[in-house]
Order: sequence, then C-alpha cells, then structure tokens
Amino acid sequence: MMKLFHGSNVIVEKPRIINRLKTLDFGEGFYTSENEDQAREFTLKVVQRRNPPLQPIVNCYEFTMDFSRLSVLRFDVPDEKWLDFVVDRRKGIPSAEAYDIITGPVANDDVFGTITLYEAGQLDKQGAIQKFKVKLLRNQIMFCNQRVLDGLVFIKSYRVGETA
Repeated sequence: MMKLFHGSNVIVEKPRIINRLKTLDFGEGFYTSENEDQAREFTLKVVQRRNPPLQPIVNCYEFTMDFSRLSVLRFDVPDEKWLDFVVDRRKGIPSAEAYDIITGPVANDDVFGTITLYEAGQLDKQGAIQKFKVKLLRNQIMFCNQRVLDGLVFIKSYRVGETA
C-alpha cells in the first residue's frame, strides 16, 4: 500500500476527476503526492489565491492497487519528454495515449516561469532543462480515470494548522 495526499479547500472522501483547469501539468485528472508537506503547501497556495473563507484541507489516502497491473506513464526527471508533455497539457492538447496513472515532477511556480520563457522562445529546450536541474522538484501522481481512483481509500482529512 502507498500513502498519498491531496491538498484542497474541501474534504474529498470520494475522489473524482472534475478538474476545472484541464491545462495542469499532466492534464485532466486527480492529483496526489506521496509528500505530505507538498500537499500542505499546495493547499495553502490554493486558499490564498481564492476568496476567503476557504479552509486549507489535506486529504489522506491509501492506494491499494498494484502499479504493475496498471498503465503508468512515469517521468523520473524533468527531461525533454517531460517538458514536451507538460507544455502540451498546459496548452490543452490531450495525450494521444490512455494511461491509468501519470507520475513525475511537479512544474511548480518557479518551474512554470521557466516553461513560460521556453514557450515564448526566450529559452531553448536544453536551457529550460538545465534550469530545472537546479530546482527542487517534488513528485506528483495523477489518477487519469475513475477505475484507478476506486483503489484510493480515504483515511482522513485535516485542516492545515491543526494536528494531523
């Protein structure tokens, strides 16, 4: 079993794929992380960017399915393949292949600036990738369909700032 976290402004006991923003790193899906601190940081950013009185909530899950039985696209490092994939998803270009799970580095706010420079032609691909290598890029695990989301078992949620 794998413990996963999802930062939000609501309790999510039954995850669903309902992204309003389909132009995220890996496209439309339900995003999680193995890193609880990352989920806490993300939910604080979400709450700050939206109108109050939203609550920063971390949802905790266990994933019960065997990864080896799933179609998984894995990016171990932010390389050319990852950059092309993220840029296409952020432009709203859907992936031609169907996956159950996509995992890889998060294009956080610092990285997003580099991607913007790359898209504007102010950085070439190798220059962008070099900039990624000096950043601390955390990992994300995106669930692409409801079938695999059914293997995500809700454990608990807590408000950031309260005892986990």
